[in-house]
Amino acid sequence: MAEKSWLTDFPQMERGDLIAIRKTLDGAYRDFSREYGDVIEAVFDPLLNFLIWFERLLLQSPWWLVLGAITGLVYLASRSWKLSGSVVVALLAIGYFGMWDNTMRTLSMITVCTLLAIALGVPIGIAMARSDRVQNIVTPMLDVMQTMPAFVYLIPVVMLLGIGKIPGLIAVIIYAIPPVIRLTNLGIRLVDREVLEAATAYGANPFQRLFGVQLPLAMPTIMAGINQTIMMALAMVVIASMIGVKGLGQPVLKSITNQYFTLGLLNGLAIVVLAIIFDRVSQAWAKRSQKHLGELSHG
Repeated sequence: MAEKSWLTDFPQMERGDLIAIRKTLDGAYRDFSREYGDVIEAVFDPLLNFLIWFERLLLQSPWWLVLGAITGLVYLASRSWKLSGSVVVALLAIGYFGMWDNTMRTLSMITVCTLLAIALGVPIGIAMARSDRVQNIVTPMLDVMQTMPAFVYLIPVVMLLGIGKIPGLIAVIIYAIPPVIRLTNLGIRLVDREVLEAATAYGANPFQRLFGVQLPLAMPTIMAGINQTIMMALAMVVIASMIGVKGLGQPVLKSITNQYFTLGLLNGLAIVVLAIIFDRVSQAWAKRSQKHLGELSHG
């Protein structure tokens, strides 16, 4: 009987301890956000200003100029008239259905998030490839980031910085950055040791080996990581709209809450179009760079 009573009482005791721990942690984080929230927000002000400027540039420029610039970038990356023409048709359809402004807002957010993810993720991946200790430290963090539900990212960011573009940007980057880190690390580690030994024999220092041999040979794998990062960033757009990030995600969220089927379908298709454009362009650029690298090595 005593054993049965102990088993009955144990969950209640555990729950009470858990509540006390949760209250302590919640209070500590609340105090931290009140104390340092403004300072942290001020650190991100330049990034916010750049994001606002870039968004206004896309929105206030004539649509035909933006369309021409995007098509030109697509052609420079892919050297494909077929892909460039498909992009023109897709963006014209988006404009025809009245989704141009929201698409430009989403495009600006995804572009900035991707550039920041690359700027942060590639150096971390390089550090992981050069040090097993760094890899052992970072890998569990990446595991947590990739398995944590996307909504959970919004909680600490919103508590610290409120709602708006920067909290959404941070949440998107945290959610989307693991692939580029993992695949940068993997790509560099897969470079043939004999190639590195040959570079060393020719007198290359570690810096020259990294930028002249390892990164070029790892570029297809790194580009696959960047591609996955872009896809995950686009997947986060709808969730980020819950904390005030304007773009294609907000109409989708509105259609869910108000059961507007057509509104959600059209804006969802616009997100798919952006995903396909980013996917095809990044893959085409990766193939071209790899082909160019092969020609140089054979030459």
